[in-house]
Amino acid sequence: MTRRGARRAPERPIPPRVLVLHGPNLNLLGTRDPMIYGTTTLAEIDAELQVRATARGAAIEILQSNHEGALVDAIQGARGRCDAIVINPGAYTHTSIAIRDALEGVAVPAVEVHLSNLHAREDFRRESLVAARCVGQICGFGAQSYFLGLDAALAIVERRRAERPRDA
Repeated sequence: MTRRGARRAPERPIPPRVLVLHGPNLNLLGTRDPMIYGTTTLAEIDAELQVRATARGAAIEILQSNHEGALVDAIQGARGRCDAIVINPGAYTHTSIAIRDALEGVAVPAVEVHLSNLHAREDFRRESLVAARCVGQICGFGAQSYFLGLDAALAIVERRRAERPRDA
């Protein structure tokens, strides 16, 4: 409420907040199967994500865990706090109904990312239980998959904000 005649300060847009989740074994990036996953470390990916998010006026939170429950807790914690999720579920991609259900339960738009092209690898890696609860999946571009995933997540947030009715 403003006093009569007092000017209301212009509203600043709330910066988009994106949760970035890295699943099991991604802490080994840079040394684990460089022919498949490349030589870029997770710290390097996270640093670049931070730079790109800041350049777009967004804030990001980053978590890596080898534990399914920690990833589920992080997804649930994003509800009402984060505008989008970028997730590389790692091996949980193919097995975790819990992560799939968590993504469905929080209704925060998510983008699934993978360094390698899942569809060009072993048969068991070609199915994602998580993808059906994501807006989309990006895979096969190495570390660039994360950056494309962040761009996609921010585009989703911007579109939703533009479509949201404004207060009179």
